[in-house]
Amino acid sequence: MPLAADAPTEAPPHTGGLLLLLDGTAGLLTVAALGIVLLLVLIIKVRLQPFVALLGVSIAVGLAAGLSVTELFGTVQKSAAVSMIESGMGGILGHVAIIIGLGTMLGAILEVSGGAEVLSSRLLHLFGERRAPLAMGLTGLIFGIPVFFDVGIFVLAPIVYAAAKRSGKSILLYAMPLLAGLSMTHAFLPPHPGPVAAAGLFEVDLGWVILMGVLVGIPAVLAAWAYAAWIGKRLFVAVPQDMVEAAEESKAAVAAEQRASGVTPRETPVALGTVLAIIGTPLLLILLATFSSIALDPSTPRSVIEFFGHPFVALTIALLLAYYLLGIRRGWSRHSLETVSTSSLKPVGNILLVVGAGGVFGAVLKGSGIADALADTFNDVGLPVILLAWLISVVLRVAQGSATVAIVTTAGIVVPLVEGQGLSQAHLALIIMAISAGSIFASHVNDGGFWMVAKYFGISERDTLKSWTVLESVLSVAGFAMAALLSLVM
Repeated sequence: MPLAADAPTEAPPHTGGLLLLLDGTAGLLTVAALGIVLLLVLIIKVRLQPFVALLGVSIAVGLAAGLSVTELFGTVQKSAAVSMIESGMGGILGHVAIIIGLGTMLGAILEVSGGAEVLSSRLLHLFGERRAPLAMGLTGLIFGIPVFFDVGIFVLAPIVYAAAKRSGKSILLYAMPLLAGLSMTHAFLPPHPGPVAAAGLFEVDLGWVILMGVLVGIPAVLAAWAYAAWIGKRLFVAVPQDMVEAAEESKAAVAAEQRASGVTPRETPVALGTVLAIIGTPLLLILLATFSSIALDPSTPRSVIEFFGHPFVALTIALLLAYYLLGIRRGWSRHSLETVSTSSLKPVGNILLVVGAGGVFGAVLKGSGIADALADTFNDVGLPVILLAWLISVVLRVAQGSATVAIVTTAGIVVPLVEGQGLSQAHLALIIMAISAGSIFASHVNDGGFWMVAKYFGISERDTLKSWTVLESVLSVAGFAMAALLSLVM
C-alpha cells in the first residue's frame, strides 16, 4: 500500500532503499521537490540530454523515496515481475510509438508531395490579398495537424516570404498567424507527441483528446490571431533576403535529392480536396469510434466502427491513402516512398525516448508513494486540478524550454492526483489540454522554437520576444481558460 498522507510518522513500505531523506509525507514531498529541481539543473545548467536527465532523476527519486534496487530494475534472473523502469517505459511507448511513427510518415508524404503549397495557394486565392494573413493562419492550422512544428516552418516559410514581399507589409503580419496555427496543432492535437503521450499516461481515448483539442484550440488560436493582427501592424520587420535565397537553394536541393531517389511527381499540383481528405480521414475515424462507444450498444456495427477508428488502424489507412493518392498515382516509385518514409523517422527517436523516460518518472512517483503524498497535499491546498496542472506545466516550460518535457513531466505528477476520482474521459481530456496549454507558455531564449522563429523570419531577439513570445502566451492562457470553462460544464 502506498504511504497515506494521514500517517506521516510511518515509513514507506519499501525496503532496501539506499536513501530516505525524512520520514513520512514530509520526506516524500522533499524528495519530489528536490527531484524536480535536479531535473531542471541537469537540463538547464549541465545541458544534459532530457532523456538521460529524466531517467537519471527517476532512478534517484525512486532510491531516495525508499524503493529497492529490485523494485526499480528487477532481478538479474528476470523473474515474472516486471521492473518499475521497464513497466513505465514500455507502458507509455506501447501506445505512443506507433501513433507518432505513423503520423510522422504521413506528414512527410504530405510535405514532399507539395500538399502545403497547394493548401496555401488555394486559401490565398480564396481569401484574396486583403485577408492573406487569415489564409496563412488557416494553412498553419490545417497543415500543422500531420507535421511537426519545425517541419511546418521549414516548408511554409517561403510562402510567407512571398506573401510579405508582394504586399510590402511586415512579415509578422503573415508569419505570426501561421505560427499560431502550427503551435496550436502541435500542442493540442494528435498525432503530435505531447497530447498523444499525455493521453497514454492518463489512459484517455484519443477521440476525446481530438474533440477537446478542437474545442479548446480553436478559440485559443482565434485569440492568438487577433494578437498577431495587432502586432503585425505595429511592428515592421522586413522580409529577410538571405533567408529567401537560402529557401530557394534548399528547395532546389530537395528537388535534386528527390529526383536522385526516384521521386518524380507529375507537374500537375495535388488537388486540395485530396490533401484535406487525407488529413481529415484519421481524425474522423477516431471520433466516430469514440462516439459509437457512447451512442451504440455492443454490436457488430459498433465493433466495425471501433476497429477502423482505432488510432493504429485509422492512421495506417490515412498513410496508405497518401501513398497511393500523393505518391504512386503521381509517378512515385515504391522505392521513393520507402526512402521518404524512412528518412522521416530519423528525428523521432529522441522524442520517443523523452516520452518513455517521462513514463518512467510517472511510474516511480506512483510506486514510491510520492504521488499519494502529492495528491493529499494538493487536495489540502484546495486548487482545482486543472489549474494546478496548467501552473506546473507553465513552470516547467518556462524553466527548461521543451514543451514535450513539460508535458510528460507534468502528466507524471498530475495523473495520480486524479486517480480514483471517477472523472470522465472528457474531463481528463480537458486536464490534458490544460497541461498542453501550459507547455507552450512564454517561449523564450531557452526554447529552440524561439530561435527557429527568429532566424527563419529575420526577427531580432527583442522583436521576437514582443511578437512570438507574447503570441505563445496568449495561445496558452486562452487555451487554459477555455479548458477550465469547459471543465465546469463537464
